Parts: sequence; structure tokens; C-alpha cells
Amino acid sequence: MSHESPRLHPSPQTFTGQFITLTPLDVVRDVAELFAISHADDEARQLWRHMPRGPFADVAEQVTFLREWTARNDVIAFTVRDAHTQCCLGSISLMSIRAEHGVAELGNIWYAPAAQRTKANTEACFMLLRHCFENLRYRRMEWKCDTRNERSRRAALRLGFTFEGIFRQHMIIKGENRDTAWFAMLDHEWPRIGAAMQRWLYEDDSISLARIIGDGSSVLIRA
Repeated sequence: MSHESPRLHPSPQTFTGQFITLTPLDVVRDVAELFAISHADDEARQLWRHMPRGPFADVAEQVTFLREWTARNDVIAFTVRDAHTQCCLGSISLMSIRAEHGVAELGNIWYAPAAQRTKANTEACFMLLRHCFENLRYRRMEWKCDTRNERSRRAALRLGFTFEGIFRQHMIIKGENRDTAWFAMLDHEWPRIGAAMQRWLYEDDSISLARIIGDGSSVLIRA
């Protein structure tokens, strides 16, 4: 693929899957539900432990953050909803978008505790990765997290991202040092990984996604 071909900046749009729907985050419409599911109790408030902002004192404080977040030119934020009930499950963003290089990041990802052991995040990531690699012809998709966030690091590896290293003392978040773990997926890796994700999501989840991704030959046959 020519690296000189123009690439588009992602635009806000709705993605409809079998399990979840991604809609561009509308602060006025969505914030009450987003606040409710992420501040219901101590377990829910722990969602914010490794996030740059939050938990929030009240809805108004979360409104302020979301307005700042969605106003950024390099961010497209989505609300994740159950495809059948339309209940709010969480949020995910395309961020650090550099269309001129064909690079973006999946980030600012969180889900209500009840949605964390479902297919919600896998399908959300699948739809956004497929859109960026196949429709926008992006070259690289990134995933970054606090090195202490073991759940996020495991998720990145499970989804087929490759660990690239640690940026030491990368940020100060909530008054604490943050070392950041970097992961990435490249365009030539996507056909194998995308086929594996599609198989696990919609055909056979009896085998772990990580194992399907690792078994490249069988996945490519089904792609």
C-alpha cells in the first residue's frame, strides 16, 4: 500500500453491531446516564482509578470534562449502548488522531461493572479498528495505559495489540507519576486479527480470542 495516499479524518457516526451500538457522545443527552452507571457505588467509582480525570463530584463536573474532551480536534468520543435495550454501558474514544500519518488511538475507555465481562468492548474495538483500517486506510492504531492498569494491559494483548515498551515518567496524573505502557496494531496485521475477532464475536467464542489470534493459519482460512 502506498504511504503517500491521502487519509481521511474520522467523522462522528453511528456504528451498529450485534451486541452494542456506538453513537457520537452527546453531552446533553448522555451525561446523566454516563454519570449514573459510573458513580453508582464504590465499585463503579473505581473505574476512574487510572483515568486522567474522575470520579466526578456531580453531573455538572462530568459535563465540564466531557465538553472539554469532545471539543478536541483529535478526539471523537462515543457512547456505548446495549444494541437491544439501548441502555448505556460506557464510553470509548478515537483519540490522538493524526490523519496525515494514518494513526489514531483507542482510548478513554470505560464500562459499567456489569458490562465488563461481556462482548461490549471487543465489539466496540472491532468496529472502530475495522473502520480505521479498512475504510480510512490507517497504518497504525495505538493503545496506551498506566503501567499499573493491569486490566487495560491484558485487554490490549487479548485484542491483538503488540506491546512496544514503557514511556517512563510520561505524565503526571492526579498528582502522581504515570509510566505509560504503549501498544500498537499495524495495517498488515489487521486482516488476521480482524478475522479472529469476527470469528470470536459472531461464530465461536468457546476458544479464547488470544488463542484464535495466535493461531494465524486457521483464522486466515476463515477470513
